[in-house]
Amino acid sequence: MILLLATVLLAQAQPEPHRQGAPVPDSSQPAAGERGVTLGHEEVAPGAHKAEHEQGAEEHEGGIAEHIFHHVEDEPVVPLGFWIGNRYIRLDITKHVINMWLAAGILLIVVGLAARKRALIPKGGYNLLETFVMFIRDEISTKNIGHHAKLYTPYLCSAFFFILFMNLTGLLPIPAWRGFPGISTATGNISVTVVLALFTFVLTQIAGMRAQGVVGYWVHLVPSGVPAALWPLMFVIELFGLFTKPFALTVRLFANMVAGHIVIFFLIALTLFISVYVAPVSVAFALGIFMLELFVALVQAYVFTMLSALFIGMTQHAH
Repeated sequence: MILLLATVLLAQAQPEPHRQGAPVPDSSQPAAGERGVTLGHEEVAPGAHKAEHEQGAEEHEGGIAEHIFHHVEDEPVVPLGFWIGNRYIRLDITKHVINMWLAAGILLIVVGLAARKRALIPKGGYNLLETFVMFIRDEISTKNIGHHAKLYTPYLCSAFFFILFMNLTGLLPIPAWRGFPGISTATGNISVTVVLALFTFVLTQIAGMRAQGVVGYWVHLVPSGVPAALWPLMFVIELFGLFTKPFALTVRLFANMVAGHIVIFFLIALTLFISVYVAPVSVAFALGIFMLELFVALVQAYVFTMLSALFIGMTQHAH
């Protein structure tokens, strides 16, 4: 399933061939002007220096913006793919894929080390891990899903910890170095959040059909008591409503994570836009946003898990 979803999301058309740009005239060659033939850069039109200065400033600002968005955008590291007919399916190992692997590896190591010290009276890392798991089980899963909460608690725990570690790993200040693409938040990639939301969407439909029956689940999409004339219209509305739930999960997680990183980079870039003397203020504000991002990383993992449990719980009872 993971391979199928990744293939659908990452499938792209064959890249366009490289286009050759228009030849740029060599300004060092003699050119004809109002005063005759000029040699090289001898003749300068009035206001040319001002125009060049403004153009240089725009290029400087554009370069900073491109540098900032380069840190939050995805890029291929190891190109992979295959042809299906005339269509090229891309399965590149990208920067965000590597960051997902790092987050998953750190998660397995941390949870594995903490779970080794299990005891009747938990202490240390196991105590912290058990606190999170019990909170997800008792406060999120049981209260939103009900009697069948134990069936879906493992998925909710997996989603919570995986999103949390992806968010926290993306805050590590590790730049690109010797082929390593650097650290970037994988949840700042909308393709990643789409796949996470699709897992919740598919599990929600399975949970509803398991609880109400395959036919009963789809019949009960429309609330009881709706007039027969309005039933077809309400069924279409409720059917589209099913897809608004994963859309909300996708956009909420993606937008909150990528926005915080862009704000941090732009605050640091104020030293180049304004003056180097604003560096203490811009760095202080950037540090404040960074500390807020630590809190947002936890909140967004909680919100995604809570909404997933809520959507699953809504399908458990026809009323």
